Amino acid sequence: MRDLAYRVAGPDDQSALAALDDSFSTEYVYEVAAGDVGFGLRLVAVDPPLVKVFPEEDGPGGDGRSDGGPGDDLHEIVAVDADDTPVGFIAVGVEEWNRRLVVHQVTVHPDHRGRGIGGELMRRALAHGRERGARTAWLEVTSVNVPAVRAYRRMGFRLCGLDTTLYTGTESEGETALFMARPLDR
Repeated sequence: MRDLAYRVAGPDDQSALAALDDSFSTEYVYEVAAGDVGFGLRLVAVDPPLVKVFPEEDGPGGDGRSDGGPGDDLHEIVAVDADDTPVGFIAVGVEEWNRRLVVHQVTVHPDHRGRGIGGELMRRALAHGRERGARTAWLEVTSVNVPAVRAYRRMGFRLCGLDTTLYTGTESEGETALFMARPLDR
């Protein structure tokens, strides 16, 4: 992390952010079991490991990240190397009606993962949310992205809900949307 700088992303960063590799691989996925009055998650090994590559439309501008239209409140923080090349970013927005910071996307290039960059991006995004008066932070992650779920749990997020139908009719059909949240009082 020492050789990186963090700053607010600008219009000139958008093509580099869109080009960042947000794929991942995992040896485990969460399987969702639905009952009459609730759900349960079970960690299941997959062999061979699952490699997930998000479709282009699911990347920047296609997964809830805004196009910067009128009234938009998207805040993007980028981590850049010594050459000012983006190696990761986070995109967040504050929902005023319930004072919730929504994490739209977190991406760290695979060559830079495991170095605390995602955690530092999240720390800065949470600080932004606090400055804007947000009381909680919330995000959505697919049930097959166990590495991200584990990282978010280390960042203080806890499972707060799920949707078994969110990805119906998409390339992610069969996966479950997990919703995670954390208070911003700390």
